Amino acid sequence: MRIGELAGQAGTTTRALRYYEAHGLVRPRRAANGYRDYDEAELRVVREIRALLAAGFVLDEIRPFVACLRAGNPSGDVCPDSVSVLRRKLAEVEAYIERLETVRRQLCEQLGAAR
Repeated sequence: MRIGELAGQAGTTTRALRYYEAHGLVRPRRAANGYRDYDEAELRVVREIRALLAAGFVLDEIRPFVACLRAGNPSGDVCPDSVSVLRRKLAEVEAYIERLETVRRQLCEQLGAAR
């Protein structure tokens, strides 16, 4: 499929696909005329990238998930490197939640004192 078709099916833009390609995450074949040509496997990769970006991951964190998919696994989160990234991200999120809970408590105390 061409880049516009992939963008439409993946719910993204051709610009985003070129960006992912520039970062080595998406690998199109090139037709004789130089056009990018994508197979169904790339659609799966792009959907994984988009889902992980939406969850707050950055491109460097996404690489192990893409490599896991390319290795033929049914999902990108079953490989040891992906699991390691998930653990690190979870620790980041939990630390952030703790900081937010501290701020929340402080705000509640200030509000209580102001009444």
